[in-house]
Amino acid sequence: MASTVGFKRYGAARQIEQENDEMFPTRHRPFTLLGAIAGLACLGVAALPVAAAETQVAEEPALTYADLVTLADVAPLVVRARVTQQATLKAERAPGLAPGHARLYVEADTISLLAGTAPLGGALKYLVDVPLDSKGRPPKLKKKEVVLFARAVPSRPGELQLVAPDAQLVWSQALEARLRPILSALASPDAPPRITKVRDALSSEGNLAGESETQVFLQTANDAPAALTVIRRPGMEPRWGVSFEELVDQSAAPAARESLAWYRLACALPAQLPQEANISESPMDQRRAAQDYAFVMTQLGPCTRTRS
Repeated sequence: MASTVGFKRYGAARQIEQENDEMFPTRHRPFTLLGAIAGLACLGVAALPVAAAETQVAEEPALTYADLVTLADVAPLVVRARVTQQATLKAERAPGLAPGHARLYVEADTISLLAGTAPLGGALKYLVDVPLDSKGRPPKLKKKEVVLFARAVPSRPGELQLVAPDAQLVWSQALEARLRPILSALASPDAPPRITKVRDALSSEGNLAGESETQVFLQTANDAPAALTVIRRPGMEPRWGVSFEELVDQSAAPAARESLAWYRLACALPAQLPQEANISESPMDQRRAAQDYAFVMTQLGPCTRTRS
């Protein structure tokens, strides 16, 4: 009976090997289920880590806003699920596995779809990389609720590919409360677009001494407009703003910290203004453009991440 269980999982995994290999480059082949599950057929029930002695789930490092957006931004599906079974793959069945980690084959029941429109069955299966504890053991996930950032395997209901090897988080009410505004912002029709580069920066003096305006135009992934402005007035602190509209005016407001607009800027813009983008006319204007860009980056602050 034990080997029958293993071969049943192997047979289910065979059907999606080709799709997984096509969707991920060679170094991400750990996401394929066929090679991973092949070694389980001969392991039987012993391969399923359900023993009482197994380690509990280790506490995850605190994830930053940028960590969560990075996962959600590329995930067609965000799923809350409850793990029903797991199996640890042998190292030879887990190419590309990071040191100090284990690769698990996981079966889970769907609880809810937090984001996405693809139909999901009640039963899910996927691969995930997890850190080992101080004794070299993987966490015990059975009966735990998790959040998965994934994409569906075409024509294979219930089979998922995580968008990153570790794109599984242990669910909590606090985590879901942080995620929901992010998911809503990403799904909004007027969501700020992804920034790909700084296109042009132009600074010019005003009519009064100490008065100037700098505009920095940004290239976006979907060619939607995006621009930064920095306004300087005599005797006043410089004021900056961001606009995602065709019309750029002096009413643009700064991006609020830990908003999607802030993430698009703080986590995508280069630390310094690229020289080739600085098209201001005079050397003085060029220096001011670079200074104003640096001012904006200081105001944005660092894009802090805890995930590698």
